[in-house]
Amino acid sequence: MTPYLLLLETSHRIGQIALALGDTIVGERSLDESRRHARDLVPAVHALLGAQGIKARDLAGVFVSRGPGSYTGLRVGIMSAKTLAYATGCALLAIDTFAAIRAQVPAEFADLDVLADAQQDRVYVQRFGSNATPLRIVKFDDWLAETRDRNRAVAGPALETLSSRIVGVHILPGEYWYATPAGLLAIGWDRFTRGERDDHFAIEPLYLRASEAELKWSASLAP
Repeated sequence: MTPYLLLLETSHRIGQIALALGDTIVGERSLDESRRHARDLVPAVHALLGAQGIKARDLAGVFVSRGPGSYTGLRVGIMSAKTLAYATGCALLAIDTFAAIRAQVPAEFADLDVLADAQQDRVYVQRFGSNATPLRIVKFDDWLAETRDRNRAVAGPALETLSSRIVGVHILPGEYWYATPAGLLAIGWDRFTRGERDDHFAIEPLYLRASEAELKWSASLAP
């Protein structure tokens, strides 16, 4: 039987959820930008499942975006995914947000940098293709100085505010800047069919850095 899979993408300010039947998305909803993901996500999931005539216990798996991205959004998405998978016994897979973005980009852009805002004029960056690098945080100007290859493309949510400052590389259209449920499915379906599963208790958001609230709290405790 073809499995039903729930996809939760809450790394950006506008969350998206989708239901897939195997490797095909059969329903999709955007979360209300004006409301907190925590308030909107559960009712949206119930409505999405109900539209297909299924219940949470019918799910074979849930794929969730793990970051980097919005601190609050990622926490809500991951906690919701953990709770659902634990309660129903379905598979749980956490998908790197930048890998999902990469999966959405046309294959012709094999050399790709994905960027997200890390605040204080720094960016998260992961390089795919030739000279690939793992996810890291660098100063934006340092990344720009090392990236002068017109054969390289760039995508990612940081382009919302930084695209006007980028020269020397190909900026992809806005439709490729953000992870979507389709990107999660492209990565997750392959892992799911290989039998991979993530530990409910080990999954955490991928941040690399503390939140501003955590930094302020640490500073308040300093002597």
